Amino acid sequence: MSALGIIPARYASTRLPGKPLVDLGGQSMIQRVVAQARLAGLARVVVATDDARILDHVRGFGGEAVLTRADHPSGTDRVWEAFELLGQPAEVSCIVNIQGDEPFIHPAQIDALVGLFAQSQPPAIATLIKPVLTEEELFSPHLPKVVTDQRGNALYFSRHPLPYQRQHAPAEWLAHHRYYRHLGLYAYQPAVLRQLTLLPPSPLELAESLEQLRWLEAGFQIQTAVTELDAFGIDTPEDVERARLRISAH
Repeated sequence: MSALGIIPARYASTRLPGKPLVDLGGQSMIQRVVAQARLAGLARVVVATDDARILDHVRGFGGEAVLTRADHPSGTDRVWEAFELLGQPAEVSCIVNIQGDEPFIHPAQIDALVGLFAQSQPPAIATLIKPVLTEEELFSPHLPKVVTDQRGNALYFSRHPLPYQRQHAPAEWLAHHRYYRHLGLYAYQPAVLRQLTLLPPSPLELAESLEQLRWLEAGFQIQTAVTELDAFGIDTPEDVERARLRISAH
């Protein structure tokens, strides 16, 4: 089994332009993501970018990168174009879409997804979920939640806490049910990834602004793996300062 890690990295960002090149303790954010991904059991790690500055920077520190179109509507589409640019290597059993703004991603989280594809019946799509621990997490619309069936397949993703507990006040929900939030790390079979890029936006996706709902509506199954490890995404200048403090503390 050969797993390929692809890291989509756009230069443009509404809240933090040039985000992949932001300095975090002497290394760029994208350099730290690549370094963490290389610690996982991936055969290859490639950055997929829309900007020559990021391309040159990644190659400058010894990373592998490809230049993709700038007009992709999502990271999923950028990952597929990168796979095409790499020649669609036949030995790849799964493609892992690694967020380019998570410089502290745990290699064990990547390995948890890759391990699912070693099963006799590998999933079409796999993603990570994590137990919700606080009310702030539970009710934040910025942290999507997920409900699964008894085999760990996703039933629905929402920015609202699900299920709604009719018999309890919202402040008591965590005490009476185990909720999960979704972490934006995906792995796909290559043929499935190609099919996903051909799907039009769906009603549930447009309502929640969650791309994975498009896949569920189209009938694709998404298997989940549970992690206790947290995620640390960087979207704002305030997040950058928090990341720098974390690095300096270690």
